[in-house]
Amino acid sequence: MLAALLRSRATAWRFLKRATPLPELLGHGDVNAGVSRAACLRPWSDSMLPRAGKRPAKDAGLRHVRSKEKRAHRELPGPSTVHAQAVSAGSRESGSALYVFSEYNRYLFNCGEGTQRLMQEHKLKAARLDNIFLTRMSWETVGGLSGMILTLKDTGVPECVLSGPPQLEKYLNAIKVFSGPLEDIKLSVRPYTDSVYKDDTMTVTQVPIFAEQKAEGVRLSSSPNSSPTSSQRRELWRPDGCEESKTNNRATSQEGKERTTRDPSLVVAYVCKLHPKKGNFLVQEAKELGLPVGTAAIGPIIAALKDGKSVTYEGKEIQPEEVCTPTDPGPVFLVIDCPSVQFIQPLCTNEVLQRYQSGEDGATLVVHMTPESVLKTEDYQRWIERFPSSTEHMIMNEQACCIHNVRSQKIQTQLNLIHTDIFPQLQHYKSTESQAALHVPNVRAECLLKFQLRPKAEWQRDAIPPCDEEEFVKEAAEVPNFLQEVEKFKRFQTTDSVALSGKVDRYPEVVFLGTGSALPMKIRNVSGTLVNISSSQSLLLDCGEGTFGQMCRHYGNHVDEMLTKLSAVFISHIHADHHTGLVNLLLQRERALNSLGKAFTPVYLVAPTQIMTWLNQYHDHCQEILSHVNFIPAKCLCEGAEVPKFKTKSFIQAVLKRNDLTKFQTCLVRHCRNAFACSLTHQSGWRIVFSGDTMPCDALVHMGKNATLLIHEATLEDGMEEEAMDKRHSTTSQAIDIGMKMNAEFIMLNHFSQRYAKIPLFSDDFNQRVGISFDHMRIRPGDFQILPRLLAPLKALFAEEIEEMEERRERRELRAGKTVGVESNGEAGGGAKREQEEPNQEMVSKRLKAN
Repeated sequence: MLAALLRSRATAWRFLKRATPLPELLGHGDVNAGVSRAACLRPWSDSMLPRAGKRPAKDAGLRHVRSKEKRAHRELPGPSTVHAQAVSAGSRESGSALYVFSEYNRYLFNCGEGTQRLMQEHKLKAARLDNIFLTRMSWETVGGLSGMILTLKDTGVPECVLSGPPQLEKYLNAIKVFSGPLEDIKLSVRPYTDSVYKDDTMTVTQVPIFAEQKAEGVRLSSSPNSSPTSSQRRELWRPDGCEESKTNNRATSQEGKERTTRDPSLVVAYVCKLHPKKGNFLVQEAKELGLPVGTAAIGPIIAALKDGKSVTYEGKEIQPEEVCTPTDPGPVFLVIDCPSVQFIQPLCTNEVLQRYQSGEDGATLVVHMTPESVLKTEDYQRWIERFPSSTEHMIMNEQACCIHNVRSQKIQTQLNLIHTDIFPQLQHYKSTESQAALHVPNVRAECLLKFQLRPKAEWQRDAIPPCDEEEFVKEAAEVPNFLQEVEKFKRFQTTDSVALSGKVDRYPEVVFLGTGSALPMKIRNVSGTLVNISSSQSLLLDCGEGTFGQMCRHYGNHVDEMLTKLSAVFISHIHADHHTGLVNLLLQRERALNSLGKAFTPVYLVAPTQIMTWLNQYHDHCQEILSHVNFIPAKCLCEGAEVPKFKTKSFIQAVLKRNDLTKFQTCLVRHCRNAFACSLTHQSGWRIVFSGDTMPCDALVHMGKNATLLIHEATLEDGMEEEAMDKRHSTTSQAIDIGMKMNAEFIMLNHFSQRYAKIPLFSDDFNQRVGISFDHMRIRPGDFQILPRLLAPLKALFAEEIEEMEERRERRELRAGKTVGVESNGEAGGGAKREQEEPNQEMVSKRLKAN
């Protein structure tokens, strides 16, 4: 047995020595890049053989750490493959984010809302992303950072360094309000004062740019006491405890000195220079010159020639240029963010950047995260024209007109075949501003557009995702039984008397903007539900990351009109997937009011009081935001609650009057601490109840008695009650049971685990009062009769996915039975992990939410 094993190992070793190196077989794709020939040829050892009770490490983050440690002990050549790739091209819905890849490292420049969703959809791996560079402290650049950090933590990345404005340290402290302590990932900030960073791929220099401070220029941060409303708002938002108020009053002077650090006058530009790469050894030329190619003697000769030294062999002097390609000194690329005209002059006169506008150090690529209004100025155009004619320019701003979320577009196009009104076609926001006429080589960014820096400087468009709606329709039409089920459904619409007798009222209208849980994924975004009460009144139930982007995709160029109608936002609890889209929504609403010439009014924010800790810290260190909200503590709307402050009472009356509501009620639910559900009762008699995240909850049943519509979370499928209890969520049958106890006229299930990306598994309890939600689904009470009829065409369209989920459920149940058997014999039986039976994305979506 031992002899056979040794022979098999020796045979395998000989095969590996002869085999083509893995990188040459696989190219330089993201997943397999960086596998060196030495790694391919490493002999097997006893430690590589399977051992009882020991499972191979699968943690991508730990693998990355080990590879970095190995590289640290040897001199590396410069990277062979490097490209800069647009993740989000600058559109209003997604912002600008640039992903830089080499076989050694991955980098991200800016991380606006939706960045992690795009990276997940387009398979840009986050497992080796350990450096994020931010150009300024603005939601445009950091809006997706909190979610990205949580994702990096969950995927096992041990450390991540954030470079840019020094306020990033305060930002990291602020997100811990809702993320928890983040103990599993080491986070650190490299402020712009630590200007130079160097790793295996390149040297990055931070270049601070300070805006001109004119009277009409950038509004700089100031002490909170400088504004008469600032201290009043802080007093209003403090908890009601008397002792805390006294403590805060005593600390006012100290807070005035230390509280505010935000600085909108600072942006950071980045100069990135790749390390030199030695030339390639030309084997054929070396043979012709008589060098001992293929023998052990050739190694030192190659090393010397690549180092630029001449070699004498058998009396003949060989020059490096005879057998080696020239050394690549390392191209330079710049990342420039010039958000307004106040930054143009400081940018144009910056001496560090001027070095790369001419001569041998001329930049190969300049990435401009610059609005069109700045690009059109003569000064900025003159600055661009100073770069060599060989310099390429990538423009990332709202002129980008590509579709980023292709999978969402595909699903909606196919659902639209079933019902054009319930599943409307998605829209696209297009800037109405004309493009600047630039007199330099430039390319407008698109999602996944690449500029390759090595081995050859060139644009690459092959990764740009196609979005062919005709192909999407054709694909759906080829699904067995789908068109037949659609035809049956449409016949029911035109012939069934129950359907024809349904109400035709346009309002209330419920638009599901996000129906997934935990983190944004390619098909389902996180929690967000828009309730259009009338043609001029709207409110929002939860506002997860990317909610504004979903509104852009739903309403297109009408998004500003919809934002101006929004008067109230309810946040059920402060887990990241329920509120991290709020800041962007508030800022975009202010922009919409300004663009349409309407007076600014704050939004009424109904939420747990803890959210104000986050908003206060963001306001102090990043951007002014507090003036955008009139805060109503969610506990003040609970039945029998006392409202101690006159201002809060006036806000409650105002939100009722503004939305024609007779009652806006909340109740505590069984999820995390300070988690709430809400009930909206309209003057016309309808009532919508929203569960937020919860286990089955009697208080919710009591509050929602005889509701017109219950929107209830159904995170997990039936049979997973134990896991649902651990996560403090509901299964589908539990959610339906709550609706039945409540005597709700109709029940819409949402907040599905991302393991059910396209469709959840159906319960036996589904009946004529139950529907399932999809992103961008739009329903009204008049649709209640036909919503259950959608299930048949939906099951046909997603038959393969349903079959796969049922097979996984069977395997899970089989393992669970085996585990019970093992435990009954007195042995430890932990059972197999779910990650092995479900898509890799599920490992991330099981994020443990901090209380």
